Amino acid sequence: MSFDETVDFLVVGSGAGSMVGALCMRDQGHRTVVLEKAELLGGTTCKSGGVMWIPNNRFMKRDGVEDSLEAGRTYVNAVLDDQLDTPGSTPVKREAYLTQAPEMLNYLVDKHGVRLTRVHYWPDYYDDLPGGCSTSRTVMAELFDLKQLGPWHKKMRRGFLPLPLMLGDAMNLPAVKREWPARWMLLQFIGRLLLQLITGKRRVAAGAALQGWLLKSALAAGVEVRTQSPVTELIVEDGAVRGVCTERNGKAWRIESRHGVLVTAGGFANNAEMRAQYQPGTSTDWSNAVESDTGDLIKEMMRLGAAVNNMDMMVGYQSTMLPGKEQDYVKPGAQKITAAPHVILVDQTGVRYQNEGGSYVAFCRGMLDRNSVAPSLPSWGIMDSQAVAKYGVAGVKSKSKLDKLAQSGYLKRAADIESLAQALNIDPATLRATVDRFNGFVANNCDEDFGRGHRHYDRWLGDRYHQPSQTLGAIEQGPFYAIPIVPGDVGTYGGVVTDEHARVLREDGSVIAGLYASGVCTASVFGRFYPGAGASIGPAVTFGYIAGQHAAAAAGKAG
Repeated sequence: MSFDETVDFLVVGSGAGSMVGALCMRDQGHRTVVLEKAELLGGTTCKSGGVMWIPNNRFMKRDGVEDSLEAGRTYVNAVLDDQLDTPGSTPVKREAYLTQAPEMLNYLVDKHGVRLTRVHYWPDYYDDLPGGCSTSRTVMAELFDLKQLGPWHKKMRRGFLPLPLMLGDAMNLPAVKREWPARWMLLQFIGRLLLQLITGKRRVAAGAALQGWLLKSALAAGVEVRTQSPVTELIVEDGAVRGVCTERNGKAWRIESRHGVLVTAGGFANNAEMRAQYQPGTSTDWSNAVESDTGDLIKEMMRLGAAVNNMDMMVGYQSTMLPGKEQDYVKPGAQKITAAPHVILVDQTGVRYQNEGGSYVAFCRGMLDRNSVAPSLPSWGIMDSQAVAKYGVAGVKSKSKLDKLAQSGYLKRAADIESLAQALNIDPATLRATVDRFNGFVANNCDEDFGRGHRHYDRWLGDRYHQPSQTLGAIEQGPFYAIPIVPGDVGTYGGVVTDEHARVLREDGSVIAGLYASGVCTASVFGRFYPGAGASIGPAVTFGYIAGQHAAAAAGKAG
């Protein structure tokens, strides 16, 4: 079989896991090439929050927060409940994640100087379960100056927070009018911004910062990175993956890879055909995944016989399609809206059906599951004038702008609950009963139906200044409002099945030799659950690291 080029290791895709996998191989002296089909690097990770959920990490120890491998294991098993051994989420694979994720952090920080830290407060999404953490197991990158990349900075995809403002600080901005620590943070940010203008630095945060640090490390180590290099075929010889068909300078190009191929090419969030097949009821129009997230490599691995699992799952991100914002780089989220006091979510019959303060993945899964019982796509966020005055409607508070939203038909507004129900084609008695029942829970400070406010995470999502509950508030002061809520996403959450070494498996459990995968092109190590902030990027980076270490060890044995 003829090839145009031979390398030691190929990585398909340029998300966080790709750079770490490539680094592991390059550290051992192997020629490693990263192929990105898009014009820009970083994938959906780059435009995301870029956080990683990692129990027992070094920064928890630094901050004096108690955690352990056993606590992490207990918590993950409690979240998964009776789904402790499923394709893609076996006990041995989860153990590999829990033990190797902290080691991956040590590797990046100590060997490659990647500057990471801990988000001080972002509770686990099921923190009330055994082993749950009520502060934070979530790790993020420190600010990164894109100018450190030299000419490569023009190849980086834009982040959702293109400012010198740490993600944790950005989430605390609403407190600026209420507390001095937030005001001091804002002054520091303004100072950094002015300094940036003077010095010419271009510091970014969140996912763009994580990708910037990793790309800088990969380039410094000698990893070759190529854009506009789509992989159209995985080449198999003697039952093993030996290379890929790609493009170079616009022409077909066949590359042999002596020690394997790592696929980290994202999911299928922007493939309408695959979504219709695996995730009916969802839409590419609601996704925040990058445009190149079209499932090409998932289909190619399936062609080779790879098993798939959890293809109906996505990293949900409840959204509201604000008029004029439908094509924004980051579509308006609704998580902080639905979890705020004086707000509930109802289906199209006017019935409340889940905890509005829960995990975004569970929230959107709940919307889709509810649709088989009663129409819920879209559902309605019901709120009163207190909520609008305090929190706005997707950031909109002024009367003139609210009037425009009402005139567009997006925002429904009425003097009383019954009139609002009529505007939504809901039985007025049903919506009134729903609101009255919720208000009764508020009066007793206990949501007897769905437990909203019981977890630290629910309360973190709400308003910490609202008492006695940060998330429960009566819907009682007119006028009353309703906005449509849809199950958006930041990517899909199912894909090919891999083992504890990140090797791709067939339906019979056998390994497809020479083929590794990590990230959302794989079935999550957490199965159908999302235990905390960064439960997709954390495994993507960790299993990229595991794949690189395994391939490097195998290459060493092969001589």
